[in-house]
Amino acid sequence: MFFKEVNEIDLGETTIANIFIDIFMPMANGLYVKVYLLGYRQACDPNSNPKFDNNSIAKNLNIPLSDVIEAWKFWERKDIIKMHKNENLNDFDYSIEFMDLKRFYMDNMYINTKSIKSNSDSIVSVSENPSIRKMFNSINKIVGRYLEPGEKISLLDIINKYNMEPDMIVYAYEYVKDKHKSSRPVKYIESLIRGWYDSNLYTPQDVKDSFAIRSERYMVYKTIFNELGFYRPPSKPEERIMDTWFDKYNMDIEVILSACSKSKNISNPSVSYINGVIEKWNNKNIKTLDDIKLLEEDSKRKPQVNQKSNKNNSSNTTSVKTRFHNVNQTFTKYTPEELEKLLQESQKDKFK
Repeated sequence: MFFKEVNEIDLGETTIANIFIDIFMPMANGLYVKVYLLGYRQACDPNSNPKFDNNSIAKNLNIPLSDVIEAWKFWERKDIIKMHKNENLNDFDYSIEFMDLKRFYMDNMYINTKSIKSNSDSIVSVSENPSIRKMFNSINKIVGRYLEPGEKISLLDIINKYNMEPDMIVYAYEYVKDKHKSSRPVKYIESLIRGWYDSNLYTPQDVKDSFAIRSERYMVYKTIFNELGFYRPPSKPEERIMDTWFDKYNMDIEVILSACSKSKNISNPSVSYINGVIEKWNNKNIKTLDDIKLLEEDSKRKPQVNQKSNKNNSSNTTSVKTRFHNVNQTFTKYTPEELEKLLQESQKDKFK
């Protein structure tokens, strides 16, 4: 349950369409949402400072100006703002036009599922949208037949539910056809779209980049396991550990392979053992092979320093001045003959 306190004090309010909160906000990171809301507040306030610009947003949020521009580019790709370059030499100087979200939703996203199900003519109405019509035609070619009305309804519902562009639906069909060499039901397509949505992949290029990264990372896993003498795929926990080496510690693959070489004399090498080595290196800011070489040279010098220290301690011990030291120091002043004479004289004194 959520409710708000009633207060008669008016400090001004900015009304934002629920469409932004329900559909667009979940797909963006927090920074992009902050930039949008701060700019939108200025656009809605008739008494706002006319000098308030993107630099002002950057200062208010304590972020680089370039991050503000990236946020606007993101929202422009979602077609809910337009960036207008101002006439000067500053590459970051843009005016921002906020589009009417209700109109956007009606023109691009609004689908009354009940009316579609009850009246097939509504599908024809929705298909008047060029991008939707192009999507249906492309999918017809991929699956090699015309889509059933129920399938079209389900696909339109997917677009509405996950706020995906039609080209993402087409790409999902292309991906399935390429992977399985045959078509799959709409439910399978929806599960694919849902997975991409949950992974923050919103365009075909996002998905392709993700595949490329995962393929490259898989080859890295395989290289590490070959170095360890493992001829099996890594488990999920092992993948997470190895991802930490790259994504958190920013270790080079050469450094990781060097750590793997440390396990050659171990009966049961494991990713956990290598992780211990890499964690120690990370704590010592070891990032390159040169860093490892310096660390090894330093560890070789330490035993020599300890040996010298022990010798010094030994010599220091013999040089401690005691009364015996003083006696010895006194007797070294005489020759053996003189010492003999002194001894004889001392003996005479005893027997007088």
